[in-house]
Amino acid sequence: MAHFEIGTVVSAKMPKTVVVKVARRVKHPLYKKLVTKTKKFKAHNEIDVQIGQKVKIVETKPVAKDVHFKVMEVVS
Repeated sequence: MAHFEIGTVVSAKMPKTVVVKVARRVKHPLYKKLVTKTKKFKAHNEIDVQIGQKVKIVETKPVAKDVHFKVMEVVS
């Protein structure tokens, strides 16, 4: 099964590539408080998505030097 993430599109300035910010919540090891950690992924974009939309991205073989994900669908 392929590895996928759900995140928000933060940039769509490149042709056929979008930047998706994925947030996850983890418990701090010392203070035991939930902390939000974010990471940005570049994803290949065949469908037309806009900034602010939630999308599902799936890991794939490298499309470019730093593009290893592709946009599967728009999540409402």
